Amino acid sequence: MRESIGGKFFVTFIHIILILISLTCILPFLHLVALSVSSGHAVDLGQVLFWPVGLDFTVYNYFFENTPALRAFTNSVIITLGGTVLSMLATVLTAYPLSRRHLYARKPITMAALFTMLFGGGMIPTYLVMNSLHLINTYWALWFAGLISTYNMLIMKSYFESVPGEVAESAQIDGCGEVRLLLRIILPLSLPMLATLTLFYGVGYWNMFMSVILYINETSLQNLTVVVQGMLQIQGNFNMAAMDMMQQQEMVSEKLKAVGVVVMVVPMLAVYPFLQKYFVKGIMLGSIKG
Repeated sequence: MRESIGGKFFVTFIHIILILISLTCILPFLHLVALSVSSGHAVDLGQVLFWPVGLDFTVYNYFFENTPALRAFTNSVIITLGGTVLSMLATVLTAYPLSRRHLYARKPITMAALFTMLFGGGMIPTYLVMNSLHLINTYWALWFAGLISTYNMLIMKSYFESVPGEVAESAQIDGCGEVRLLLRIILPLSLPMLATLTLFYGVGYWNMFMSVILYINETSLQNLTVVVQGMLQIQGNFNMAAMDMMQQQEMVSEKLKAVGVVVMVVPMLAVYPFLQKYFVKGIMLGSIKG
């Protein structure tokens, strides 16, 4: 069937809107990348827009050598990997039992979980709990404070419920218990959803800021987000005395800020392409059944 003129106009209009929205996301990042690799003189004069002017990568060397950025980057990796693994494990172990229709008190437990989406314990009570458990200045405080996202758990629960019951029944007839059913049947069928929630948790832990400020007092344990935020406010983290006058001119404020943001964003951009096909499929499948 031929598409009507009105239909073609509507599709073209939607494409234009989506392109404009995409540009609002892409162009600011391109501007930051251009700033980070341009010469300090060009940045100071405001000559850099979306393309580098006078390539200069010196600022990246100073960023990792004269600031705690490298240590903070390592801390961010540890926080993200450890937190994502623990959160995914807890989410699966919570969502799977709630997806089994024969579980006793299944609905009251689900409603209790929904209650936590509306009302939280609060910052001070949570801090007091972590302090009483002697978890302050440890990554366990970051991981336990937000171990399970109720929203992610409910998405996983809905996905498990969408798996045909005949699959589980046939496996149980062959002598498969609940643990083997989860590990051998359900989880392999849930790879798109697992990849989607892994990305959700990973981005959340990588960008974690307020929890680090609240629970981590030692600078040696702080993550990259906190260090970059400190750079955006002051440049005291850089050992400017170790630079000569020419180098200090190259290390202008805007370049330092741009480098910090680029270093913080690039790792997530590098991971996303590997999860993209699972991410889109998982989002669609998770929205089928509520």
